[in-house]
Amino acid sequence: MNSHSEVQNQADTGQQETAQSDIFHYQVQSRPGSQPAAATASIADLKTAELVIIQTDHGPEPVTVKGAGFQWPAELNQKNLPAIRIQRRANQDEIEKFARLLEREQEAFTICQEQIAQLNLAMKLILVERYSNGSKIIFYFTAENRVDFRELVKELVQEFRTRVEMRQIGVRHETKLIGGLGCCGRELCCSSYITKFAPVSIKMAKEQDVPLNPAKISGICNRLLCCLTYEYDSYRQIRKMMPRPGKTIQLHDQTVKVLQCNVLQETVTVAPPGDRDKAQVLTRSEWEQAKPTQQPPPPKPKKNKK
Repeated sequence: MNSHSEVQNQADTGQQETAQSDIFHYQVQSRPGSQPAAATASIADLKTAELVIIQTDHGPEPVTVKGAGFQWPAELNQKNLPAIRIQRRANQDEIEKFARLLEREQEAFTICQEQIAQLNLAMKLILVERYSNGSKIIFYFTAENRVDFRELVKELVQEFRTRVEMRQIGVRHETKLIGGLGCCGRELCCSSYITKFAPVSIKMAKEQDVPLNPAKISGICNRLLCCLTYEYDSYRQIRKMMPRPGKTIQLHDQTVKVLQCNVLQETVTVAPPGDRDKAQVLTRSEWEQAKPTQQPPPPKPKKNKK
């Protein structure tokens, strides 16, 4: 009887160890309104808005649970998991310190703004981030030109008695930190999930037949919309298969000219040369059966007789 109980206890202990080794995914954010980041933990029952502690390069930092994800069983491959690892729940003392940390960041923002005005510096303060252990304060700012902020740093170090870093950012990163709503009515992509900004060109708008109106293709940052990159490759691949506007194709023993291509609907508008009134719209299955007309080779240049 005792041996059976020992075996049962060992089995229960093994199940608990297996459950503890499972990985649970969460979304966390360092400050209210900041971009959520993926994190993992061995704790299964973390709640939304709960304060937890993660390990960073400069020590433990408090973050807030934004939402819960899925469970990753221990027997599956656990490579390429998010780098952020939740260590534990925050205690009551750490919760109170975090509330005070937010207040001190706002105080530092106000003090820095006053110093910028006194020194008459051509810079715009965006955000202040303070490490929870008080070892460093980072001031994010934008400026059109290079700014000599050495005197400002001296004043801030004397005020806060800690390391001070001035970090200049671009207009896209400014929008990413501040956040807002896009023209689509949703939260800005840069502040919700984009981690790296991909290059955007006006060619992407042309490829997708987007009206080249600056007000329609520009975001809050007054730069081209990041979402122009999302479907650009798909448009290019589909357009390569479609006949080009201006070319002539052979359709049912009839030569027609391509007037327009609708990549989104995968349709092509054609008409007999010189007769646009008889234009018709071809579906993908129809224009795929069409054959390009053979163009006569260009005439050879005549050689000058000596």
